[in-house]
Amino acid sequence: MDRRSFLAASTAALVSGASGAALAQVTPTEKAPLILGPDPNTRASRFKAPAGSIDTHTHVFGPVAKYPYAAGRTYTPPEAPLDMFKTLHAKIGVERAVLVNATVHGRDNRPVIDAIATSNGAYKGIGTIDGDFTDRELEDLARGGLMGCRFIFIARLGGMPDLADFDRLMDRIKGLGWVVDLYVDPKALELMTPRLAKLPMPYILDHMGSLNVADGIDHPNFQRLIALLKSDEKCWIKLSGPERASAAGAPFDDVIPFAQKFIATAPDRLLWGSDWPHPNLKVMPNDGDLIDLVARYAPDPATQRKLLVENPERLFKFPKVG
Repeated sequence: MDRRSFLAASTAALVSGASGAALAQVTPTEKAPLILGPDPNTRASRFKAPAGSIDTHTHVFGPVAKYPYAAGRTYTPPEAPLDMFKTLHAKIGVERAVLVNATVHGRDNRPVIDAIATSNGAYKGIGTIDGDFTDRELEDLARGGLMGCRFIFIARLGGMPDLADFDRLMDRIKGLGWVVDLYVDPKALELMTPRLAKLPMPYILDHMGSLNVADGIDHPNFQRLIALLKSDEKCWIKLSGPERASAAGAPFDDVIPFAQKFIATAPDRLLWGSDWPHPNLKVMPNDGDLIDLVARYAPDPATQRKLLVENPERLFKFPKVG
């Protein structure tokens, strides 16, 4: 990244809410350019989330002085640490969370494990693992509050993991009571569907299965998601990332029919996630808009409670509220 590009990116990040102190610790590289930070002006949501609501897909970045970014990362975010995350949740009325270890932290799960330790049971986690983790280390992560692990099958974030390694890890973790979180593009999903059917644990497809609203609701990629959700009771889908799927932009009206089709297919296996702080977007959503979408996806309060409370409580073994 040349000086002009760096300054432009730094200015954009500052506008999006990253402080000068946060940027001071962040060093972008040509292979890991600086990305935008989240919108700092979260508006109060119109939708009142039910008591005990759980955000099942969120990240924390840094602080880098304590949790350095991985050398092999593909992007460099401004810091978005735990205190900033708590402020966001207070603003939108969400009380609990599943923190997903970010790719920028590589195989260092401490940002998630340490946040869980301070949460008095309000947080669980999804970690990053590979074949170099010992069985003892995996058990320690489970004791620390991890409820699963994540694998990414997206070209811009590193592409396809080795599937033989993936299979071996699935066999090693099957006794931990974990779920497998998958960020998969449609082409990879088509290749992986037979493998998913054989998994010995539930799996979650991030960001509505990476759907592209512009393709249309009858597109084979979306119909494949619906068929998988219908046929495999291990399959869960996160209603996260509407800003990634939308062709029209905020307030993401064009995503609503797709979310409603998921709900009509399997309302007991859907989850809501904010995806805060929204890495790798050119235009930042407002998190008030994102939580308000829940009421537009599902006007019925009973279904809203499934998405935000009952389903994630069951899958991630949170204590029941209410």
